[in-house]
Amino acid sequence: MKYMLLVCGDDTADASGMTPVEPWVEGLGDRRVRLHGHRLATPAEAVTVRVRDGEVLRSDGPFAETKEYVAGFDVLECDTLEEAVEAAARHPVAAVGAMEVRPFWEDEDADAAIRALDAELTSALRERDVDRVVACYTPDAVEFRDGREHRGLGALRKAMEEGLGHVTGPVTREVLDFRVHIDESIAFGQARVRLRATRADGTPIDDLLHITTGYRNVGLRWLIAHEHVSAHTEERS
Repeated sequence: MKYMLLVCGDDTADASGMTPVEPWVEGLGDRRVRLHGHRLATPAEAVTVRVRDGEVLRSDGPFAETKEYVAGFDVLECDTLEEAVEAAARHPVAAVGAMEVRPFWEDEDADAAIRALDAELTSALRERDVDRVVACYTPDAVEFRDGREHRGLGALRKAMEEGLGHVTGPVTREVLDFRVHIDESIAFGQARVRLRATRADGTPIDDLLHITTGYRNVGLRWLIAHEHVSAHTEERS
């Protein structure tokens, strides 16, 4: 489970003797407990925004006037809350400030959503439905295939229409192996895919492909933002 670790500094505390944070970052990073994080600028550089009766109200400074402030954040992935608390307790700022550990709101199975997107791509190709295929990609998606670059939905659509125009009947896309690594808003997938179809002249197509895919969470769904397709070098079984 993922946890947000809010690193809260105290502008009245003496931090001169605080140990460096780099060993903590490197140690948890090596164990894949700390996924990423960053320091934040000081509260003096913050801007607080409110909207009242349709009017945008902007004020310089933090939301709350307090000696404690959020100085940075880290995203942790731990099996239990206790493990996340232990990691927070080892952070150097815990000795002079405070660490807030808060679980991520779990309202989506990202792995299932990405695999459903891949299944939709398979179904759309089988039906040779270009609109459904293109709908699986972000507007600024980039695809590399056969030494050619297709950038943006217009180029993707043209390449797809050209490719499907040379085949007849359904296109079979068999996913032999599919692995996904997911972060909060991006994900990377690697797959071996066998693509079968029949050319207009009756000759068969039977390609074994290696596909590396970059996904982006666009808010309500995951879409493909980057795709690299190449011939797989392993022998076919």
